Amino acid sequence: MEQIPEPAKERLLFLMRILEKNREKPLTSGNLEALTGWSSHTIRKDISFLGGDYGGGPGGGAKKAGTSCGYNPETLMPAIKAALGLNRRRRFCVVGLGRLGSAYLNFQSFELGEFELAAGFDSNVNRVEILKSPVPLYPAYKIPEAVNRFAIEIALLCVPGEAAQASAEKLAAAGIRGIVNFAPVVLSLPPEVAVRNVYVMDELRALAVKISH
Repeated sequence: MEQIPEPAKERLLFLMRILEKNREKPLTSGNLEALTGWSSHTIRKDISFLGGDYGGGPGGGAKKAGTSCGYNPETLMPAIKAALGLNRRRRFCVVGLGRLGSAYLNFQSFELGEFELAAGFDSNVNRVEILKSPVPLYPAYKIPEAVNRFAIEIALLCVPGEAAQASAEKLAAAGIRGIVNFAPVVLSLPPEVAVRNVYVMDELRALAVKISH
């Protein structure tokens, strides 16, 4: 299978979300163009990285999709998950149980899909003892023990900016392979630890730029 470029991976992830919400009937590349804003050519090119003929043209046959016209979401979604390594459940944790972190402890969407919330951590022991949660909560010093015990691979880092680097280093040393960073700082970590930065101010600024031009 041809290696999938990073921009195509991002689009395939978004496409999978579109397919999840439109399971009822086959979708042509034209339908997907209307739903995503991408060109039909881009959509067909991205799907071609999956290594099969999934059809999807305005009138073409969709061999693997099992329909005479369009992509079958129930067939295309598993293909995308397999190609992107999302065909198994992965465990993750929440680090920092303030307002943002504690909100994720009860986020219902985690009960679906390919992720399992396994634990929460906070440096404030009193907060750990008081919070109600469907998963076990631990003081931050127990991160190495719990990450190993529960085979946790990913962390949501919800700590203040001044604590983010030290917390990220502790997670990396414990064996965490990926971090979603909500702190407004740039983390310095070994290249084998993947980092996604989610900073609301950056997103607001990006939107302001778009609507200003």
